[in-house]
Amino acid sequence: MSEKISTLLSDVSIEGDIVEKDKIIIDAKINGDIKSEKVETHANSNIKGNIKSKSASLGGKIKGNISSDQINIKKTADVDGVLNQKSLSIEEGATLKIKAQTYK
Repeated sequence: MSEKISTLLSDVSIEGDIVEKDKIIIDAKINGDIKSEKVETHANSNIKGNIKSKSASLGGKIKGNISSDQINIKKTADVDGVLNQKSLSIEEGATLKIKAQTYK
């Protein structure tokens, strides 16, 4: 069974919450919370809201709290918020204003 992926490109702007069962790739502007199995944000993305997922790969601007088993912050990311995760990886060069909390 192949996973379903929703992609929001950089010319998209959304006001409101997003729920995606499988995977969502975001390069868009979003004002609202995101809930998905896997969340991947790219350099053009600008998110104001919280992310709840199993895995989050962040490469864009986000202001909000992230709750995920696995958080990967890429060097293009600009993250401002509270992280709640089992595992966290951060690439050199990322801009961070965070509080991180690891759970078992």
